[in-house]
Amino acid sequence: MTTIKMKPLSVNNAWQGKRFKSPVYTLYERSVMLLLPKLEIPDGNLQIDFEFGFSNKASDLDNPIKPFLDILQKKYGFNDSRVWKATILKTIVPKGSEFIKFNIFEI
Repeated sequence: MTTIKMKPLSVNNAWQGKRFKSPVYTLYERSVMLLLPKLEIPDGNLQIDFEFGFSNKASDLDNPIKPFLDILQKKYGFNDSRVWKATILKTIVPKGSEFIKFNIFEI
């Protein structure tokens, strides 16, 4: 499983209104794109396993999925309509130790 040592961005912080990325999301997208490793995405239907390390127990499990998935498809050139299954795990970590782990594979 690949690990990104960055706090997951909540979807609440990702958008300004309905059409415009917030400055926070724009910076997050640039930062994550630089940290993502080179990967070969298989053909066919995909499964993505996510683990988000939050320092706040009140963080919603689903908030970081959409912005992070959008970044993955932009970086690796796949359409997220190919994702047929996802697993999501929330882990609580000390402040400053937030992370994102993911694995993409064909099903």
